[in-house]
Amino acid sequence: MNKTQQKTTIVRVLFRGAMVMLGAIIAAYGLESVLIPNKVSDGGVTGLSIVGSQLFGFPLGLLIAILNIPFVFLGYKQIGKSFALYSVLGIATLAVSTSMMHHVPTIIHGDTLLVTVVGGIILGFGMGLALRNGGALDGIDMLAVLLSRRMPFGTSDLILFLNVFVFAIVSTVFGLQGAFLSAIAYYIATKVISIVEEGLSGSKMYKIITSEPEEMVETIRDRLGRSSTFSNVQGAYSNEQFKEITCIINRLEDSKMKEIILEIDPKAFVTVYEVAEVRGGNFSKRNIH
Repeated sequence: MNKTQQKTTIVRVLFRGAMVMLGAIIAAYGLESVLIPNKVSDGGVTGLSIVGSQLFGFPLGLLIAILNIPFVFLGYKQIGKSFALYSVLGIATLAVSTSMMHHVPTIIHGDTLLVTVVGGIILGFGMGLALRNGGALDGIDMLAVLLSRRMPFGTSDLILFLNVFVFAIVSTVFGLQGAFLSAIAYYIATKVISIVEEGLSGSKMYKIITSEPEEMVETIRDRLGRSSTFSNVQGAYSNEQFKEITCIINRLEDSKMKEIILEIDPKAFVTVYEVAEVRGGNFSKRNIH
């Protein structure tokens, strides 16, 4: 690796670390200025830390740091060194930030709907920013990844299952209403995390089997500025040979793509997939004007 590459790597590592820290600070602000003063909690390890802080009077930041230690070790073993290091940085920043922001003014009072929405958005944005840059602010996701490898359940199912117990514990401190509001805020936060990680526009992959493949590809290129690829496929029952078109677009182009398919071949067989990330190739749009 030459000096230029080394400098680029160092800058990238520092930038990602700064973004993880910024995400932790934003998440801490959401907790201390919106959720906790209104008796609404987070899920996961942070939620357990909030309960412990309310019950026993321990500093929230201290509990966040201590309870996440085994999960950071788990992340190191299961995901990798860099993920564990970024997570340590994020969790430490979250712990310190919650302590420093413990007396910040509460920006919303009483309105339960507004509290859950705004609190969930702020918290989710902070956690999503950390995850996008390679770190985690809560260890329960790491536990779910490990359990999913040993049990016949998906990671998302296990995260939901584990958080049911967390919110049951939350109800002992904030009451049943507080537990339900916490679950709503956590749900909103998870959706915001997805948006931050994948971007607002996101991407979709279209796979199209049509009797007019050449015309379809040309029309997509002319009207959307998107290139496509062909794959040869064969019907299992009819043994007929077809050309399958694969094209990746962003969400804003979704309705236009459907119009093109309907216009060229209303009987085309179409499957659509969500795409989390696209790199390389010719994904960038061509000029269609």
